[in-house]
Amino acid sequence: MTNTIIQSPDAPEPVGAYPHARRVGDLLFLSGVGPRQVGMKEIPGVTLAADGSILEYDIEVQTRAVIDNVQHVLRAAGLDLEHLADITVFLTNMKDDFKTYNAVYASYFADLKPCRTTVEIGALPTPIAIELKCIAVYP
Repeated sequence: MTNTIIQSPDAPEPVGAYPHARRVGDLLFLSGVGPRQVGMKEIPGVTLAADGSILEYDIEVQTRAVIDNVQHVLRAAGLDLEHLADITVFLTNMKDDFKTYNAVYASYFADLKPCRTTVEIGALPTPIAIELKCIAVYP
């Protein structure tokens, strides 16, 4: 059975001891993907205070950046968005952000229709408002 670590030069470096993804057989498991950009400390769509707390953020910009990062990881594994079977979305503010995030998500996935679960959480490990956890299937 195939068991391969996938790292994408186009996706931001992981913030912990984990790979971008791992292929096990015909499945590709992506680690949590956030909106950071490769080689940059700044987070798209986020304005931070001097103490590192979030002053404001743009969930549309962050959602697009997250999906772009998912694409980078998938492409490094020889796949694309149409190969996604399941997506778990973590939002830090469901009430304020769901409508906008859902519209952006639909612009990428309306025709592809992977399974999806969206949950609200209290915080993410970096000052971001959205993270995706994905599973893809090789054809």
